[in-house]
Amino acid sequence: MVSTTDCTDNPDRKKILVTGGLGFIGSNFIRHILDKYPDYRIINLDIVSYCANFENLRDIEENPRYKFIKGDICDAQIVEKAIEDCDVVVNFAAESHVDRSILGPESFIKTDIYGTYTLLEAARKYKIKRMVQISTDEVYGSIEKDSFGETDPLNPSSPYAASKASADLLCLSYFTTYKLPVMITRSSNNYGPYQYPEKLIPLFVTNALEDRPLPLYGDGLNVRDWLYVLDNCRAIDLILHKGEIGEIYNVGADNERTNIEITKAVLKILGKSEGLIKKVKDRLGHDRRYSLNTSKIRKLGWKPEYNFEEALRKTVDWYRDNESWWKRLKEKVEEFYKKQYEPR
Repeated sequence: MVSTTDCTDNPDRKKILVTGGLGFIGSNFIRHILDKYPDYRIINLDIVSYCANFENLRDIEENPRYKFIKGDICDAQIVEKAIEDCDVVVNFAAESHVDRSILGPESFIKTDIYGTYTLLEAARKYKIKRMVQISTDEVYGSIEKDSFGETDPLNPSSPYAASKASADLLCLSYFTTYKLPVMITRSSNNYGPYQYPEKLIPLFVTNALEDRPLPLYGDGLNVRDWLYVLDNCRAIDLILHKGEIGEIYNVGADNERTNIEITKAVLKILGKSEGLIKKVKDRLGHDRRYSLNTSKIRKLGWKPEYNFEEALRKTVDWYRDNESWWKRLKEKVEEFYKKQYEPR
């Protein structure tokens, strides 16, 4: 049973509402906070969509400092009930897979924009002390040279990126208009344990483990900066406690790699042949390169702790050792995409 212990009013305790906490980054963040701060309590509000997984937090579900609420952040009544006793909010709740946003943008518009609005209204009503909006480097669009800073214009290419950019602007407007204490983090590509197996690294790792083709978009030369999820959790933690209200913080690890490099690295770790690589038609609106200037958060004292090669191996080993976690999820992924592309 999931604990239903309430976040009782105690001035010595931080009470955090985490939305989307059954997802990849959210679940890692919850575990990070509970491990680091013995007097903190967390309410996890999650709709339990396709990419949410109770197994991600099975080890802490009986923790008396943790409470789970099933609910949609678009539902004002549920959001208000979850937020009323909390001090701060960290919003991970979002539709986040670009391919799915291309196939069907509507749920992205609803969750990422209207859901954020609902959360902002509740945060304003209950005078939340701080709110961290979790965003993405994709809001900036592609960049050939140099790196994006936090004040650069937004130029999203996909419906997903546009929905996150819209949510960011909405958050900033609430800071300017209502003085709501909002901060925004924009991170580069995360990787690590508990990532849903339709994203590049877990998809390619699990396909390789089953000796199935690794579908690589286009020429494979699209560049991403890869950030280990626990380093991102540390960054969000720091921003939550020491970030400046109304500010945006880029979070990246300066680990820029082409997709083909990532693919070959995964195959090398697993001892698999590069013959498993199968180049497929490029994705619509596929950005060529993302890159972030992270000097702002580094001035707060943050820097990545995990070496990329070691963390990638650690990630690959986790999926190799946790087949029971991803096997069922892979079946759901394949069923979804089969329905999307089968003849009608």
